[in-house]
Amino acid sequence: MVYTTRQIGAANTLEYKVYVEEDGKVISPFHDIPLYADESKKILNMVVEIPRWTNGKLEITKEEKLNPIVQDTKKGKLRFVRNCFPHHGYIHNYGAFPQTWEDPNHEHPETRANGDNDPLDVCEIGETVGYPGQIKQVKVLGIMALLDEGETDWKVIAIDINDPLAPKLNDIEDVEKHLPGLLRATNEWFRIYKIPDGKPENQFAFSGECKNKKYADEIIEECNAAWKSLIGGSVDPKGIELTNSTITNSASYSTAAAEAIPAANPLPAAPIDKSVDKWFFISGSS
Repeated sequence: MVYTTRQIGAANTLEYKVYVEEDGKVISPFHDIPLYADESKKILNMVVEIPRWTNGKLEITKEEKLNPIVQDTKKGKLRFVRNCFPHHGYIHNYGAFPQTWEDPNHEHPETRANGDNDPLDVCEIGETVGYPGQIKQVKVLGIMALLDEGETDWKVIAIDINDPLAPKLNDIEDVEKHLPGLLRATNEWFRIYKIPDGKPENQFAFSGECKNKKYADEIIEECNAAWKSLIGGSVDPKGIELTNSTITNSASYSTAAAEAIPAANPLPAAPIDKSVDKWFFISGSS
């Protein structure tokens, strides 16, 4: 498959949207892209939402047809994450696995919290900075269980299969061996990144431990099964727009939806308010 992006508007504005295309036709990055690029080799597709070292809170929107990537808002203003020293913006390429859903109707027996109603989040730890709407092929290394405002918000640790280190990284202990400090920094970042906005420190299940690849694979399979129930119409969609361009046996399949998407109209990125560059020094964050 050849995946490309269709940008409308300027980054850092309310009008900005990035659609994902397959062979030039708009598809849903939530529903239309297969979870596995090669299931026999356990290679998965990841949708990049936020490039490493950037601050804009971009995400696959659940409410719009074909689920473009947009910048999240709060009270009508664009959301940016703060720089919590020594981190700058997001510290990994951040995104989601397609065809997964963290079911808000299901309480995980070990985290004792329901899913957050989103696709499964992925932190890609390779050295190449991605771009919004990029489809990376990754392999899974482990998983953390963030408890975000009472919901289970899994964070899968993965690496681009084309990264120079990828052949050496096959499970979570390999990350600590070859990238010492990365898992600790990842845990710290997720714990403290909301503090500058007046929110409490985030908590983790499992005392912050990063579970191994086997555990991560099980969570991914659970979330894929939940998505199948979602797209199949057997559960409450909780406001999620299910329109898709490829799943012909689903009630939400539509060829007209893609044709209604405007043509690409990329504009230069708008300037970001200087306050986004500020460092915040969080006590006890080490």
